[in-house]
Amino acid sequence: MAQNRMWEIVSSSPVVVFSKTYCGYCRRVKELLTQAGAVYKAIDLDLERDGDLMQMELVEWTGGGTVPNLFIGGKHVGGFDDVFWKFQEGTLTGLLVDAGTITNNYCNSAQLNSM
Repeated sequence: MAQNRMWEIVSSSPVVVFSKTYCGYCRRVKELLTQAGAVYKAIDLDLERDGDLMQMELVEWTGGGTVPNLFIGGKHVGGFDDVFWKFQEGTLTGLLVDAGTITNNYCNSAQLNSM
């Protein structure tokens, strides 16, 4: 049941973050997305009734069950280190534009690089 629900979430939202409310790395990924102007759906597993099952499904899907766990355009991007690396190398914005969650007009490298 958790797998079906997760698949529906990931396939119906351009950007999804599986996270926990008390996780500092999760907060940082959400901040990066917000500062980039991205619209995203956050699923805080510690607040979900089947959050433990969902986290076990993340292990099956991604090979890792830690949070944050980011999906853009239905594809797994990774955890904090992966997201931060993509941000640093400048590819995160392109993924967000391709997913339709931000526009090229919103983005400018000076704005994002100042974060």
